Amino acid sequence: MLLYFIGAIMVMFTLSQGAQLVKYARESINGYLSGKAPEIKDMSFARDKQGVFVTILTYPDKELRGCIGFPEPVFPLNKAISKAAIAAAIDDPRFPEVSLIELDDVIVEISVLTVPEKIGLLDDEVYEDKITIGKDGLIIRCGHEFGLLLPQVPVELGWDKKQFLAQTCVKAGLPSDAYLSDYIEIYKFQTQIFSELNPLGAVVGKKM
Repeated sequence: MLLYFIGAIMVMFTLSQGAQLVKYARESINGYLSGKAPEIKDMSFARDKQGVFVTILTYPDKELRGCIGFPEPVFPLNKAISKAAIAAAIDDPRFPEVSLIELDDVIVEISVLTVPEKIGLLDDEVYEDKITIGKDGLIIRCGHEFGLLLPQVPVELGWDKKQFLAQTCVKAGLPSDAYLSDYIEIYKFQTQIFSELNPLGAVVGKKM
């Protein structure tokens, strides 16, 4: 996976635009599960390349049902959302495919990402000094190993900074203390999150 790290730059979207993006993610899933070829909806505000993750949650307990995305801006946002939404529904290896009937009973959420920024440390600094729970998401890389956790994950699970770093290592298939190694590269990013309140319901901007 090729990553482009050129600084944390992200276009901020209005709630109305965010609602359109969430609706489009749901429409993309529905279209694919209905046997239709996905059509890239032309939204003028979503033509720039941007990273995005689409998350599917059960309702009302809001347990994870699928989450796939692109951490780097390799596709225009409208195309990235469509591809990520379909993949979250059918390609997340942790879960069975979402059925067309089930789709009406789940929540769709999108997280639009800044470009990940490599965290550098001075001699007396540690990674905990450089991250903020509820603001930053993390990427850990070591050779071909790669792990990513969105900013909302440590908030929802009550992790502190060390736990967040450790669990991102685990996500990459590394030992939980691998972030202490000189061979590890750690990046942080921020997100703008939009989520349905309930299945097919109103969309809100989600704050940590």
